[in-house]
Amino acid sequence: MSKMCTDLIRHALNGPTMGTRWTALFFAPPGFDPAVVQAALQTAVDAVDAQMSTCKPDSDLMRLNASPVGEWRDIPADLARVLTIGLAIGRASGGAFDIGQGDAVRAWGFGSATADPQAIRDAMRAPRRPAPQVLVLDGNRVRKIAPISLDLNGIAKGYGVDRLAEVLSAYGIRDALVGIDGEMRVMGLRPGGSPWTIAVEAPDHHRRAPHSILTLQDSAVATSGDYRHWVTVQGRDLSHTMDPARGAPLLAPPASVTVIAPTCAEADAWATALMVKGVDAGANLARQAGLDALFLTRDDTGVVQGIGVGKLFSSKSAATAPAVGD
Repeated sequence: MSKMCTDLIRHALNGPTMGTRWTALFFAPPGFDPAVVQAALQTAVDAVDAQMSTCKPDSDLMRLNASPVGEWRDIPADLARVLTIGLAIGRASGGAFDIGQGDAVRAWGFGSATADPQAIRDAMRAPRRPAPQVLVLDGNRVRKIAPISLDLNGIAKGYGVDRLAEVLSAYGIRDALVGIDGEMRVMGLRPGGSPWTIAVEAPDHHRRAPHSILTLQDSAVATSGDYRHWVTVQGRDLSHTMDPARGAPLLAPPASVTVIAPTCAEADAWATALMVKGVDAGANLARQAGLDALFLTRDDTGVVQGIGVGKLFSSKSAATAPAVGD
């Protein structure tokens, strides 16, 4: 298929998923019918939501949460893949990414219910074992060896993005940009051979604006931040990201962490892990894991500073540029 821009037609598809919308941007020859691809993309993300939602009592994840300790359960392949990735990054991050924080997420009001003071106290007092010590996976079977409440909000959207990319690839589309709520994955190049450009959002509670611009090819990017979802407790805004050691929101996280990885599930989970670790320990962990990561911090006056890790951020001109107006 020719790469000449004049030979290709732009297609921008989207649909609802996980309380937000998915998007897919690609270019195809004249005569290409996007309707079948649109349906396939929607089916893929619907399956992820049906399997991993904590807002749907009949999701496969919530049925697993409700299952007795010690009982083997068959689970869908997508859920097994996400649990495998989540447990692996949990181990690699020393527990900074932990999919066993469901009780704390609900207690603090980041699930489908409002914050519950008694549930908060219970979550903070509960003895906690890292999810890799509690879940046993055997292919598409899983069992719990101790009580645990699973929550995949730190990885499910990223995996949904990966499924969008897989569907497009199955339809012969090699160059595309797909995303869910800011978690993005790029495939190949734009028509004409230029990389895809993605904005890193400025960590601003009040407005949406770019902090910098990434140029990427065949990679995924995800950001975890303190500025979109939070609760206010005793006059203090607390991030939705949980500290696994406390069963409570992080007290002094970076303003945001952006991670670039081969898949969006990995980028999503690692962004959360590095938020939990903080700038210094997180930067060291990113180096050890071979990650490209951008930490944004905010001082008391609101001034934002960036700290980059990895070759994509070692040379600003190679991967990032300030957004217009910065």
